[in-house]
Amino acid sequence: MLVAVLTFAGSVLVALVAVTLIHRGVRRIGRRSALFAGLATHAHKPALVVAVLVAVQFSLGVAASGEWRPVALHAVGVALILAGAWLLAALLVVAEDATLARIRVDVSDNRHARRVHTQITLVRRVTVVVVSVLAAAAVLMTFPGARAAGTSLLASAGVIGAIAALAAQSLLGNVFAGVQIAFSDALRLDDVVVVEEQWGRVEDITLTYVVVHLWDDRRLILPTAYFLKTPFENWTRTQSALLGTVELDLDWTVPVEDLRQELRHALETCDLWDQRVCVLQVTGAVGALVRVRALVSATDAGRLWDLRCVVREHLVAWVRSQHPGALPQVRVRDLPRGGTHGDVPASGSDNRVFGDSPDGEERVQAFSGPDATPRPT
Repeated sequence: MLVAVLTFAGSVLVALVAVTLIHRGVRRIGRRSALFAGLATHAHKPALVVAVLVAVQFSLGVAASGEWRPVALHAVGVALILAGAWLLAALLVVAEDATLARIRVDVSDNRHARRVHTQITLVRRVTVVVVSVLAAAAVLMTFPGARAAGTSLLASAGVIGAIAALAAQSLLGNVFAGVQIAFSDALRLDDVVVVEEQWGRVEDITLTYVVVHLWDDRRLILPTAYFLKTPFENWTRTQSALLGTVELDLDWTVPVEDLRQELRHALETCDLWDQRVCVLQVTGAVGALVRVRALVSATDAGRLWDLRCVVREHLVAWVRSQHPGALPQVRVRDLPRGGTHGDVPASGSDNRVFGDSPDGEERVQAFSGPDATPRPT
């Protein structure tokens, strides 16, 4: 018994010392390497547990004896499988984080980087789930009863699979949709989208749902299958640079060329403009107003929104101060009711609404009040 206790304590102590020394060395190297820094952070605890369990299993196999030995070895084996799965998942996370650290997304044109980030993030979740399922299956296979049950259930696997697929149809649909989104490049992390008439950025993509960070700091959570069944706007599908419009309804007397020059001046003095597009056109001239549209460009959706607001405020202030006559106006012409001047004939047919008759005069007074200067009969 003394030999067994000493062997157990010595093996555990050796394992702890070895893992501690390795951890210190990896952490020191991690000051210059992101990969080793991730190993020191994520893999230390699972590696420590695996080393201790290996030491315990070694001491039980060498120095232990008695009827409890097989039970203890089986329990340590199950724990070692779970700890090994934990260590493997941690190593996968470290490798994926190191890959993501090499791909920068804080650049102007980060479409490829966001695509890789989306794919690696979803692959990480899939790998962790796969490792967990394999670990659970390996644990069950250590029990003879579970192996026998698995063999007997193999014959009815088709029926069980059909029932499970029918029960989890929505869940499986979202899972497959998430995988398709990750590798079809239809949606990526940090994409600017318009969904459900809401504008926001894609904050997170999982296998079952997508989180959209709206402009007012709300979160819109949608199932992944939504983006395969419902049309949505992706403003950064091919590039982050966008075009935007500013529309003004003004009077017909507005000096369009002067307004065009003022738009150019406003954009040249604004750091939000990317110097790609500066166009001003009259896109409508119907009724009492003309519609003037300014087309501007910016490097991303956030800058474009601010730029549109700045241009709109600048043009409104310029028209109000420099050309107040170009502000929207409603012109009313007061036509005379009789005589030979104007558009109303002195005699003959009357082209007024109610006509030149006693009955028409009564309707005029009913709608507009009595006439101060009654017409001669």
